[in-house]
Amino acid sequence: MSENAGRGWFFFRLGRWAAELVLVFAGVYAAFWLNNYQQHQQETKRRDQILASLEQQLQEGIENSRTEGATEEGQLQEFRRALEAGEMPPIKPFSFTSDYSASDVATLLQSGGIEVLDLKTLIALRNLESVIRWGLNRMARYEKLSDALIVPNLDQDISFFYDPATKKLRKRFEKYPDMLQGTVDFFRDLERTKTELLKQIQAERRKR
Repeated sequence: MSENAGRGWFFFRLGRWAAELVLVFAGVYAAFWLNNYQQHQQETKRRDQILASLEQQLQEGIENSRTEGATEEGQLQEFRRALEAGEMPPIKPFSFTSDYSASDVATLLQSGGIEVLDLKTLIALRNLESVIRWGLNRMARYEKLSDALIVPNLDQDISFFYDPATKKLRKRFEKYPDMLQGTVDFFRDLERTKTELLKQIQAERRKR
């Protein structure tokens, strides 16, 4: 074999090896790209599912908070009106129930929410969680005071709660209107933070 033929054969093999290397590289790159694409599609689908679920829950929750808040505020205003008019309105026990569970949000985040949701959405979600926890702690404190001071004395005459001479609440019950106001504030805070989160979720769904 001549020297030129030997060189030609060498370059032919080199070219073939290079072509095979390019094909292998292209195949690996294509597989990598496809895997990333499929993963991105799965994340997008998961994000949309989470956002859609949150949006539906918030829309219902906002309406409930608004309705409950309006009811509590109506009772508060009526109590204050009667109190200022010297009517000595009846004292009612506090009873607050909630189906809230901190594990619900934790489960949502652990199932992929923390990876696919925008930071602003996560912050708004945390703000709502903070309002709920703080508010429920306050409601629990009100209910504990009610169980200790009001419930055992519901069969007492109205003078047990009021000073008949001044028609004002006795000292140990004078915070009762503040407790009513605190309940109203809780529902208003819930409505506000739920609305903020809903707006953020809707913005995130429009953006992607």
